[in-house]
Amino acid sequence: MPDRSFSRWRPHPWHGLSAGDEAPRVVNVYVEITPFDLIKYEIDKASGYLRVDRPQRTSSQLPALYGFIPQTYCAERVMRLSAGATQGDGDPLDICVLSERPISKSELLVPARVIGGLQVQDRGEADDKIVAVLQGDYVWGEAVDLDDVPDVLIERLEHYFTTYKLVPGEAPRIRIIGRYGYDHAAAVVQAAMEDYRAHFGGGDA
Repeated sequence: MPDRSFSRWRPHPWHGLSAGDEAPRVVNVYVEITPFDLIKYEIDKASGYLRVDRPQRTSSQLPALYGFIPQTYCAERVMRLSAGATQGDGDPLDICVLSERPISKSELLVPARVIGGLQVQDRGEADDKIVAVLQGDYVWGEAVDLDDVPDVLIERLEHYFTTYKLVPGEAPRIRIIGRYGYDHAAAVVQAAMEDYRAHFGGGDA
């Protein structure tokens, strides 16, 4: 008898995977970009495949894995947690994952422990960047809040997100309003999961 316990088709990374049984503390992360990439990749929402968004214009380089939490969506509930935002950005919730060991491959599903985040707005849209550590990491794996990792790591993330969309001669479009610890990050993750259910229905995969 053939083994029928597996899915015949690859699930869509946004809609077909779960945020994780232990969310909002431990979440699944679909990795779009690694610290080695000078091209910005992002999920194609229709097909679920990774596509080239644009080459990076500046020399700024990501200091962490970057992707999103499946079955999340940044809409009304996420917007209400970002003071001054006019709406959510209409994308899955972004997340950066710190790892002591270099991970050079994207399109991976990574278990990550949420520790905090950056309150980011892109032209007035709530565009939070959750910060997490690789679950089981031998250096950062015990971190439970943003203060548990060196400040310089968060400064590097802030520098990246304030420069990665800069265009000479144009006003900056990204504003970092501030940082937050685990409690607020958990609220943002929960809000994004609720926004997803409100807009797309259903539960976890």
